[in-house]
Parts: sequence; C-alpha cells; structure tokens
Amino acid sequence: MIQEIDSLQKQIEHIGKQLNVSGMQAKVHALEVEMQGPDFWNNQEHAQLVSKEVSSLQSELDTWNGLQQDLVSTKELAELNAQDHDADLAVELKTKLADIKEQFSELEFHILLGGEYDTASVILAIHAGAGGVDAQDWAEMLLRMVLRYAERKGFTARTVDISRGQEAGIKSAVLEIDGRYAYGYLKSEHGVHRLVRQSPFNSDALRQTSFALMEVLPDLGEASPVEIKQEDLRIDVFRSGGHGGQSVNTTDSAVRIVHLPTNITVTCQNEKSQHQNKASAMKILKARLHQKYLEEQAAKKEGLRGEFTSAEWGNQIRSYVLHPYKMVKDHRTNYEESDPDAVLDGKLDGFVESYLKNTIDAKVSNEVD
Repeated sequence: MIQEIDSLQKQIEHIGKQLNVSGMQAKVHALEVEMQGPDFWNNQEHAQLVSKEVSSLQSELDTWNGLQQDLVSTKELAELNAQDHDADLAVELKTKLADIKEQFSELEFHILLGGEYDTASVILAIHAGAGGVDAQDWAEMLLRMVLRYAERKGFTARTVDISRGQEAGIKSAVLEIDGRYAYGYLKSEHGVHRLVRQSPFNSDALRQTSFALMEVLPDLGEASPVEIKQEDLRIDVFRSGGHGGQSVNTTDSAVRIVHLPTNITVTCQNEKSQHQNKASAMKILKARLHQKYLEEQAAKKEGLRGEFTSAEWGNQIRSYVLHPYKMVKDHRTNYEESDPDAVLDGKLDGFVESYLKNTIDAKVSNEVD
C-alpha cells in the first residue's frame, strides 16, 4: 500500500504543476491585497466579482491542500500498519485511500478545463426552433436540464429574460450562471439539440422531431475586450411582459438593445429597474459580439482546411430519442447514454467529459499536423 500511496503522491504533485497551484496562490494573495485597499468597495460590482473569485480560488486551494494532508496522514498510518498488521486499521486505510483517489479524480478533471475562458461564468440562451409548440416545450425541457446541472455543480443560476409560448413551453430564455469553471463545463452544450418523441400536443400521439438552439457564452464582465460605440446602438424601452412584482409591469423597465452593424438584438426585462436591465443587456451583447469575433476567426482557420460547420438547424450536436427507443447521443463524440430521463434531469457529466477530451485530442492532432 505504501508504494501505491507514493505513486499517487507523485501524480498529485505532477497535476499540481499542470494546474499551476502556485500561480493560484499568488493570485489569491494579489487579490487579497487589492481587497485591503481603502477604495476597494467604492465600485460595488467590481468588489463583488473580486470577492467571489477569491472565495472560489481559495476553496479550490483548500481542497487541494486538504488532499495532500490526507495523503501524508494516510501514509503515516500505512507505515505504522506495516509493522503492527492491524486488520481494522487496514480496512480504515483502504477506505481513506479510496476517498483520496475520488477527490484526486475530481481535481484531475480540471486539467481538461484549460481553455482561455474556462474559469469564467456563463451567459446561456435557449431558443425554440423548428417544431412549433413541441419545440417550445422542448426548449423549456432544456432550460430545466441546464438548471438541474448547474444545481448539481453548485453554480448559481439567474434568469435574465424569458419569453413564454402561448400554449406551452418557452420561445426563448437567457440565464446568467455564476461559478468557477461554469463556462468550461457548459460550453459542451453550445449548439442545436434535437428531440424525437411522441408528441403530447397531438391527439394521435404522432412521432415528432423538434429542435432548440443553445448559446453558451463566457461572461467576461469587465475583462471583455469588446468596445461598443454608442452610435452603433439602438436602445428601446418598454413595459415588461413578465409575471409582475414591485415596479415590474408598471413602468417602462424592459430594455431592448440592437447592435446596428451586426443586427444582434438583446432584450432584458426581469430586473426591477431600467438601469439594471440595460446593464444586463449590455453584458450579454458584449459576450455575443466577442463570440461572433471568435467564430469568424475560427471560420477563417477552418476555411484554410476547407471545412467549417455553423451551428444552425440540421447541424444538431446531440439527439435525444424518447420514442420508439430511448437514447441520447452526442454526434460530435459518439458518446451516448440509454437513460434520457436522467440526462434531462441534469446528468450531463459523461457528455461534458467526452466533449472536453475530444476537444483536447483534436487540438493535439491539429498541432501535430
């Protein structure tokens, strides 16, 4: 067992270097120094972002340091047991080592989250596509799936805007999902999702295929490199169509911003004030413009190889089949699961992991080419 512990200790040290644990410690120290400044809380929004980042980084460091301490104490027990040969202690050691391996496996997964924006929070939008009422119902099912996944991961989700269907479901919804690595985990969901089932909105229960598009954008906050000229914007205000509440539906608090050069439109109406809705809309607009820039750059690179697929109807990333058999299959990785109910309840870890591994493999292959 001592050899097994020594081997695991070497793996942990190696992973720690790859995750740049020392860099994380330095960043926490620098941010804590900033927080001690006399003017730190003058900018409330910035102060909250910094405080949240420190808390997330410190939590990750505490987990990592705790793992190393557990490994040291377990090795001490193993060395003691090598002399005494205590059966009860041997069972305790096996349990401790199994727990350490499980914690290590979770932290090791973070190596896959090495993208430029993977640690960022997320702006996520869902749009019903082809399929009428079924598609709107499908969009709401995806909304619930994402919220359940965020809950499982300990992320905080907030609805920024939602447009409900007249008969059922939603036409669209926009969420802000906060948490370290939220974008890294959820970027696998960006694209068209296809549902095949017996329609509950058809008296003959015919087989129906529906589509919904999910946009997943990193929330770059103040770090967004996008600069927007005021003359490029058309800003409309109107009365919110939400469920109501103090100041909602009674004043022109909802905001619609149109970026004229690209015709990208963002609407926010769930906040109580026009100022809050405008701030949320601008943040989403910046994220969408940044994503558009990244996609254009990717298209140019892929164009040199003669292949590029846009995220549009017919180019679904994943199919959810509920009838005549049950299966969820990701078309990018070929990963599949036979329990759609569990997947739609937020069990997405298998799809996320296979997507991240596939992305890294593709990146390595391109670098070799």
